[in-house]
Amino acid sequence: MFDALIGARERFGDKEIIEDQDRKPLTYTGLIRAAFVLGRKIAAITEPGERVAIMLPSSMGVVVTFFGLHAFGRTPVMLNFTSGARNLKAACATAGVKKILTARRFIEQARLDDLVVALEPVAEIIWLDDIRKTVGIQDKLYGLMAGIFPRQFRAETSPHDPGVILFTSGSFGAPKGVVLTQANLVANALQIASHIDLDPDWVFFNPLPTFHCFGLTGGVILPMLQGLKAFQYPSPLHAKQITDLLPQVNASVLMTTDTFLNQYARVAGPDDFSTIQFVVAGAERVRDETREMFNQRFGGLELLEGYGATEAAPVVAVNQPGNNHFGTVGQILPGMEWRLERVEGIDQGGRLFLRGPNVMAGYLSPADPDCLEALPDGWHDTGDIVDVDDEGYVRILGRAKRFAKIGGEMVSLTAVEGIADAVWPEGRHAVVSIPDSRKGERLVLVTDRDDAEVAPLAEWARTHGAPELAVPKRIVKVGELPVLGTGKTDYVAIQKMAEVQSRAA
Repeated sequence: MFDALIGARERFGDKEIIEDQDRKPLTYTGLIRAAFVLGRKIAAITEPGERVAIMLPSSMGVVVTFFGLHAFGRTPVMLNFTSGARNLKAACATAGVKKILTARRFIEQARLDDLVVALEPVAEIIWLDDIRKTVGIQDKLYGLMAGIFPRQFRAETSPHDPGVILFTSGSFGAPKGVVLTQANLVANALQIASHIDLDPDWVFFNPLPTFHCFGLTGGVILPMLQGLKAFQYPSPLHAKQITDLLPQVNASVLMTTDTFLNQYARVAGPDDFSTIQFVVAGAERVRDETREMFNQRFGGLELLEGYGATEAAPVVAVNQPGNNHFGTVGQILPGMEWRLERVEGIDQGGRLFLRGPNVMAGYLSPADPDCLEALPDGWHDTGDIVDVDDEGYVRILGRAKRFAKIGGEMVSLTAVEGIADAVWPEGRHAVVSIPDSRKGERLVLVTDRDDAEVAPLAEWARTHGAPELAVPKRIVKVGELPVLGTGKTDYVAIQKMAEVQSRAA
């Protein structure tokens, strides 16, 4: 991983490569020096090969820390600070983490003091602010020399050594610890670059958290290894600040999700997207309403929908500029093998399995941090039901877990959400299933539309040929649908809402 960074400097020259809202950009050499200086300090209090957790927002600080650990042969463990104390404690135990790197400024601004207190019994909190205060002239001289001869100073590692430990989003259950090798991360960046032409003069704008693989690979590793400046913004929730910044920093590519993109479109001025070449949207389906809004307000700016999984580092497929097939997530990236296995009761498509240079080494065993649960023959079961057309374009039909068996028929919950989206395009909707004594399962629509009723859903289904089974007979109305820190819909929380409301009815 660190050699890939050094190689990018040799290939693209010592240009500005990283910046954040403090507006003090670093060149490749500046980043390499900073990584060596900070990494050396961290190495003095950790062991070679140790897994060291990072709890920071998207910023130059998280990038310097990530590469600083790599420079000295430590493994970064990215913690999702939005997932709550319980999940974070479990993550630390699963990864065998003894130390957490964070910053007082971040903890204070994000109001995470209680979280730090909860984590202190399970891991030592290392304040990067304090480490930086100890940097003296000898450290700077060391960084100067290391920046000139980085290969002589960096720790020797193997491409098959761990590159990062991430945790799955937990959209449908408990997060899993995913071990991605250094080769996985570099390979995925190369796969994307071979699929989409990237101009080294472009600026990637990344508001996504680096604890999410899309934010880490797409927002940091890909641009930096391909010579593009990566602008890091600490929170995807700051819609107005982000849209104001886009033209100021001459952003060319925006990495985001449909949830956040919808918010940006509503607050953006007519010229806020004027410098953007295209938007890459992943992690969740891009809704028709979002595309229509961009077509009307921003001159048809291309929204490239893609598909990924943490286990695949993460990009599996993505559309291309000028070759953008709406309703699909594009073609599977070069170098990947895939196969579909038929799922009983589902007539179209099949369950997607993947193998390739970007597919993880395996999951961490929750019972033993040193035990890696490797993939059988390298094949990863995505759990996604997809269809692939004759040209190789992938259409996501839903998660295997996101099908309900009603009266003996398999019904896609994702397709049912599509009905609600069509009837109330400006609302946010989620569909889950709960047990039913007569039909096996029944559908529950959870929506932020306070006027939602069953009748319009049934009428749309009749006029568009959708089966009656696909119409939810129960609707739960909420002020706002819960989402994860990655922007994905939090189906675990929504399932609990539906079950509580069902018991109360």
